[in-house]
Amino acid sequence: MSRPGLPWTHFLLALAVVAVWGSNFVVIRLGLDDLPPLTFAALRFTFALLPAIFFLKRPAVAWGNLALYGVLIGVGQFGILYIAMQSAISPGLASLVVQTQVFFTIGLSMWLTKERVRGFQLVALGMAAAGLAWLMIHADADVTWLGLGLVLIAALSWAGGNTTARAAGPVNMLAYVVWASLFSAPPLIALALLVEGWPAVSAGIANADARTWAAVAWQSIGNTLFGYAAWAWLLARHPAATVAPLSLLVPVFGMAASTIWLGEAMTPVKLTAAALVLGGLALNTLWPMWTRRRAAVTTPTEPG
Repeated sequence: MSRPGLPWTHFLLALAVVAVWGSNFVVIRLGLDDLPPLTFAALRFTFALLPAIFFLKRPAVAWGNLALYGVLIGVGQFGILYIAMQSAISPGLASLVVQTQVFFTIGLSMWLTKERVRGFQLVALGMAAAGLAWLMIHADADVTWLGLGLVLIAALSWAGGNTTARAAGPVNMLAYVVWASLFSAPPLIALALLVEGWPAVSAGIANADARTWAAVAWQSIGNTLFGYAAWAWLLARHPAATVAPLSLLVPVFGMAASTIWLGEAMTPVKLTAAALVLGGLALNTLWPMWTRRRAAVTTPTEPG
């Protein structure tokens, strides 16, 4: 028995990727117990870069494209996300809010291509915005206005990275991410030394135990190298419309992992916000697929 459009083995691989990406937010929170946020981010991209860069050929894209992607994803997305997760937002909610990158990506694409926004996209955006507004109204220890703002900036940076990667064209995504890390690690190291200071950086590394280094490895190897490589492998073998909707499970895994491992309470406020944001994401992702399938079914075939 197989899943329609996706063999079970491939479906399980995709599920493993989104589980790694979702649980990654709990791993970040655990790593932040010992490491300052920018130091943690710098270590993540240093070990994503080394030693993999010596075994992967540089993709045939401009250095400027790699540099922009590296800075946006390394500093803009993860550097800021780690700062937010240090004390301003819980892992479960961070995994949910950062998915607004979907709407930022659409907005950037429309701005660059002058494409008009469609009705279902406005409804989807409205649902997600209502979910975020609900969180803001009920801000507490698990989510502050500062935390929401920082994670939204991280989501915008992720969207910028998506747009930059799309401009690179069809490339080996694993190699692309590894070589782009050449432009993520150095600025993160510099910012860690400038903002956090050498005493905090050295103390964090000295105090790091096996759990902390496992968190760094999970970030570098599991989340970055395995996640991107497996996802790219799946996208190379199946239509994006078959694979992409599974990414909607990332915040589901994120919130569940935070509840199970960190005891984060899933209050009615959080569940309502999650339903609105995930509903908007699902509508934006699934509506075009549904309309295309409906058109294919209702369009009569020509005789011949």
